[in-house]
Amino acid sequence: MDMTLATCREFVSVLASDAPAPGGGGAAALVGAIGTALGNMVGSLTVGKKKYAAVEEEIIALKAKCDALQTELLNQVEADEVNFLPLAKAYGIPKDDPNRDAVMEEATLIACSTPMKIMELCCEAIEYIAVFAAKGSRLAVSDAGCGAVICKSALQAASLNVFINTKTLKNRAVAEEMNAKALGMLDTYGAKADEIFNTVKAGFGV
Repeated sequence: MDMTLATCREFVSVLASDAPAPGGGGAAALVGAIGTALGNMVGSLTVGKKKYAAVEEEIIALKAKCDALQTELLNQVEADEVNFLPLAKAYGIPKDDPNRDAVMEEATLIACSTPMKIMELCCEAIEYIAVFAAKGSRLAVSDAGCGAVICKSALQAASLNVFINTKTLKNRAVAEEMNAKALGMLDTYGAKADEIFNTVKAGFGV
């Protein structure tokens, strides 16, 4: 079942079950798409308003990027399931099978790929939301702030799905390289999302 076509209730029900997927990665992708959409909504409420005519062209271009980004994040829901299943199957290989370690290593690398991609997309979303927060409709600025912290949560969630897999990799050089990349994104874009949130909150006098 394509979980992106499920209702909210259906998605949550399957997520709560013992099904191997969706899991944290798929949930992070969906949450990232929601956060991106909130920023995009600010753009929608900005375009066509005389007060924001000076930034309309920029906002329209940014909205187009967010449309594509939302689609890409939603695509990662299914990609995460597809890329996790080989690892789930690999755990079933007998421990005395001489091919087990090689199969596990390859499957683990594949399983890491989607949450890493989700992290990259969430970073991109936070960049776009920063612009919506700064230049978009003041009536919807709270939604930009919400989008930023939601994308930060998705970023953090996806990172844990990277780290649980890199921990078991035999190739520690590759594992540490992936960990460093993920940690860099967490530091840079976690701070950027916090900055957006704090700026929006300060604008409300609190």
